[in-house]
Amino acid sequence: MDSVNPVVVIAGPTAVGKTQVSLELAKALSSEIINADSMQLYRGMDIGTAKLRLEDRLGIKHHLIDVLEITQIANVSDYQLVGRAVIQDMRIQGRVPIAVGGSGLYITALLDDLNFPPTDAQVRAHLETQLEELGPKFMHRRLVELDPESAQRIDSANGRRIVRALEVIELTGETFASTLPKSNPAMAPDIRIALTINRADLDLRIEERVNEMWNLGLVNEVTGLLDQGLDRGVTARKALGYAQIIEALNGDITLETAKSETIRLTKRYARKQESWFRRDPKMIWLDAADPDLTSRILEIIEKSGAENDDSVY
Repeated sequence: MDSVNPVVVIAGPTAVGKTQVSLELAKALSSEIINADSMQLYRGMDIGTAKLRLEDRLGIKHHLIDVLEITQIANVSDYQLVGRAVIQDMRIQGRVPIAVGGSGLYITALLDDLNFPPTDAQVRAHLETQLEELGPKFMHRRLVELDPESAQRIDSANGRRIVRALEVIELTGETFASTLPKSNPAMAPDIRIALTINRADLDLRIEERVNEMWNLGLVNEVTGLLDQGLDRGVTARKALGYAQIIEALNGDITLETAKSETIRLTKRYARKQESWFRRDPKMIWLDAADPDLTSRILEIIEKSGAENDDSVY
């Protein structure tokens, strides 16, 4: 059996420092990077997603960035299909695929044997109409009755995920939770690295990042994207920072409130990201503040190769 390079994942909460480490790693391995941040799929959403400018990518090829228009829906099953094809191509070329991002479901779908239940446009449209009329909290209460396990995992304000869970129940007659099988490696071998730092330090990084985004012109970016149809983007318009600025531009809140809400919600999101990755027993947790972090990751990769008789290392 021919050997294959492992997929190396650099995961963790927003602002923890994944980008810099991934660049150093890709340089050291003469490899390329696969984006695993759902909002960086969108063209034009640059400042608010902390997307690296082309000139800052050190000549390293980045896959699955700027592949969607802001009016398109980011679909994890499509991402799985395209992302796995990229991995296979990189392996054929003898490269080590490096997947980087904080979208937990996207990383899980990329690596594990996750199959996605069916969808139906009419059923989805009917449920979305109900969501608009009745609100997410009412729909969430319905989900609690039909599928308490999924309801516990899904935020009562996350209308899109609530609708998806109810859609699956209506189409399959089974709970949403039961239709998602336990994760089994599909793109093995893989090495999963998750970065973490002290909570107070991460909160400070998030505050600094959001303030920097405002200074770089995030409000102007959102204004320009609204002219391109951002308000019609089912997933894009809900991105952190963008959603709050849209509220401000609509006169519902002030821009200062939009900034403070973006900071607050990003901190909450970072905790959810870390909780997601903590559930994966294959994750190797490393201190993002370690000055020798990249070297440590390279050692883990090398050790993994040495333990496999068929390894390319």
